[in-house]
Amino acid sequence: MTDLAYLSATEALRLFRSRELSPVELLAAVVERAEAVEPRVNALSERLFEEASLQAKRAERAYRDGSPRPLEGVPVAAKDEQPIAGRPATDGSLAYAGSVAEQTHPVIQRVLDAGGIVHARTTTPEFCCAAFTHSRLWGITRNPWNLEYSPGGSSGGSGAALASGTTTLATGSDIGGSIRMPAACTGTVGYKPPYGRVPAMPPFNLDHYCHDGPMARTVADCALLQNVIAGPHPHDVVSLRPAVRLPDRLGDVRGLRVAYAPNLGDWEIEPDVAAGTRAVADALRAAGAIVEEVEVGLRRADVMRATLIHFGAVFGPMVGRVAAEHGDQLTRYALAFAADSRSAYERGGGFLAGLELEAAIYAPIGDLLDRHDALVCPTTGAPALRAGEEYLDTKLTVNGVELDDHLEYSLTPVFNIASRCPVLNVPSGRASNGVPTGVQIVGRTYDDATVFHVGAAVERARPWASRPESL
Repeated sequence: MTDLAYLSATEALRLFRSRELSPVELLAAVVERAEAVEPRVNALSERLFEEASLQAKRAERAYRDGSPRPLEGVPVAAKDEQPIAGRPATDGSLAYAGSVAEQTHPVIQRVLDAGGIVHARTTTPEFCCAAFTHSRLWGITRNPWNLEYSPGGSSGGSGAALASGTTTLATGSDIGGSIRMPAACTGTVGYKPPYGRVPAMPPFNLDHYCHDGPMARTVADCALLQNVIAGPHPHDVVSLRPAVRLPDRLGDVRGLRVAYAPNLGDWEIEPDVAAGTRAVADALRAAGAIVEEVEVGLRRADVMRATLIHFGAVFGPMVGRVAAEHGDQLTRYALAFAADSRSAYERGGGFLAGLELEAAIYAPIGDLLDRHDALVCPTTGAPALRAGEEYLDTKLTVNGVELDDHLEYSLTPVFNIASRCPVLNVPSGRASNGVPTGVQIVGRTYDDATVFHVGAAVERARPWASRPESL
């Protein structure tokens, strides 16, 4: 049997049902792996191992009694941003170090109701407002593939936990790429569902940039978790009904029209990333898809302006409110985020001007997806960011070009603007520094299944390693 810490969820469930493996054994392997690697990776903000052990024993009985639920006995690491009633609710900030949640996030509740075992919670940057993961509260989270690099952000702890074998599944959230960037950096699979597909909590459920979604090491596992967490919720007015279920059989792309965009416009794309994206396009062509190279023609500056205006209207004021009261306890990058987004909002003409810009950005994407079933493009322009670096005093350089904001290295915010498009990140290769690279598979609005079919075809044609050799 394969290393239990890297066993897929779908295979674990099969072995549980056949009684060849116990949930107690799988949890023990994941916990043992965490004890071994966490001092170096630091992906877990909270460990719930004792409670998880009791749950694993109950799951074992459920299989013996013939009454297992869809995730019965599978370890799931929960992104710390998603609250659990009675547990710390810090948002990665010293300002909230003593706070305790009163409610459980719908995503976490659905995981628990499906029999998933939340054995740990995962680190984020403060207030989830960065594309890296470190904070004054939890320290630096590192990339299991190369500890000198970050696993991305803001769901960096979830990506790092999957890559380091300290969980089987994980949850994430995405307001500017916070699922897709960590998935790309850690060689994992991450899904930004279309807006409203997965319920969230107020007030950010009303923000069309915001998405909660699944993270995993395989496409099938990602689909498994997505099927558990999707569907309408009585407390989320934007949650869609009916629930949409992804099919069990995935990967047939014969005859699908796929647009291959080496770039979305004028982003800096490093050679390792470009090569991986091109290899994915070639693999899809070999699998029977009709792949056409396209130019999208967006301007990075327009996307950043629209994104920061939006953040300045919704997300930034939340951080700014905390900064006004607890500024000395916040990280420099959180303070900079609040200030920069407020400035962009005021200088950019306010929310209406931002919406007008968003509409112009979506127009070529909409035209492209009217002619094609899916779009494939890089997730980020460079493999990863340096661990512990805030990119305030030193600017990020990609392809020899200095960027004004570190988020400019990512192509993900385009699809928070185009929020109704489903987007799946899958690995595309490995860079020279050992860090994985990823591609975004973008679907037509609310066409969830197609991106999973394309992702499964890529996985079949170009299977990726799950376990870092050096960890």
